[in-house]
Amino acid sequence: NNGKVVFGATVTLADPDQGKTVVYQIVGEDDADVKAGKISYTSPVARAMMGKQEGDEIVVKAPSGDIAYEIDKVEYR
Repeated sequence: NNGKVVFGATVTLADPDQGKTVVYQIVGEDDADVKAGKISYTSPVARAMMGKQEGDEIVVKAPSGDIAYEIDKVEYR
């Protein structure tokens, strides 16, 4: 998949403003569990990531304002 974000991928996002990373696996709606790091492919974060690849920046529209992340790593487990 050439490091592209697709359904089922586990993605590490870097948040440069906060200086931290978050890891999400993109799953179906029935398997989504945010506390376990599993987000639905229909979620705003997953939709922003789909089709992007390592090194790309994404912007997620959040109620508190846009949040920019960099896609640090894409894995297929």
